[in-house]
Amino acid sequence: MNDLLSTRRKVGSTTLGVPGFGFGSAHIGEMYAVVDEADSRATLDAAWDVGVRLYDTAPWYGRGLSEHRIGGLLRTKPRDEFVVTTKVGRTLHRPKDPKNFDRSPWKGGLNFEVHFDYSYDGIMRSYEQALQRLALDTVDALIIHDLDAQYHPVGYEEHRKALRDTGMKALEELKRSGDIQAYGMGINTDEALENTATQVDLDFVLVAMPYTLLDQASLERGMATCVKRNVSVIIGAPFASGILVTGSKSNAKYGYASAPPEVQAKVRALEAVAEAHHVPLSAAALQFVLAHPAVVATIPGAVRPSEVKENVAALALPIPAAFWSDLKTQGLIHPDAPVPAGA
Repeated sequence: MNDLLSTRRKVGSTTLGVPGFGFGSAHIGEMYAVVDEADSRATLDAAWDVGVRLYDTAPWYGRGLSEHRIGGLLRTKPRDEFVVTTKVGRTLHRPKDPKNFDRSPWKGGLNFEVHFDYSYDGIMRSYEQALQRLALDTVDALIIHDLDAQYHPVGYEEHRKALRDTGMKALEELKRSGDIQAYGMGINTDEALENTATQVDLDFVLVAMPYTLLDQASLERGMATCVKRNVSVIIGAPFASGILVTGSKSNAKYGYASAPPEVQAKVRALEAVAEAHHVPLSAAALQFVLAHPAVVATIPGAVRPSEVKENVAALALPIPAAFWSDLKTQGLIHPDAPVPAGA
């Protein structure tokens, strides 16, 4: 078995260890398209069968659907064989008008309204709801979800205050009692990685977009701070939400939206170097993020068994040192970015 699947890396200064490769489940929450129940289960079964033992989910993904699907798999497996993380900061509730409820931005998902709450009570309720959806009596780590300005045009400072004043006490209490082994924060922007995540003590951060093969602006700031503070990093979107695996085609996704022209142009430049060295761009994207010393794992998503198998195979694909050297020479990645040892 690939070492990234079998060897667990220590998270910060906690007792938690995680495999270097896991399964991110936003896609089976029906982010971009409705996913048939049988296809979702086949994908999850394939992940387990190839050795994936780290699973990340959230109440937000499909408004509860992702947690139900992840739990459908994991409740049948020996509890000591896997690591599962979910998120807090949102609670789910029956909508006033279920027949006319808008589930967007999810293409499918479930009929549940979202309420943001980063207080002690909100985090505890989010945690308890998640256990029920997962059909598990424990999770290994909880993640403060989407506490950055882009998600909260109104009430951002109030949410941050609620977390600092009481919400962190809930996470500390759960960790102290052994209910969880670690807690972290989900990060979507450079600003949040550099500023919001430093406002509280964390064991790790789950970084979605600020550190990928496409963008290393955080290398000397947020990521460097994580190394200094012994805060581990899990990379949640190694493919930058799609474009680094699909390539620069017209409907490519970047940052969970249509990729803008400047991003498309940079990906075409990356593709040219990859083609010259006979390197799949998706393999380079996965291996690149894992080379950073703060990174303990990456958790790409999948909606087909073949995607899981391709991602696992990409982890072990030899990539020549000259490929990384050319990316730096052409200014396509940061000159000081850590890269894998070349084949």
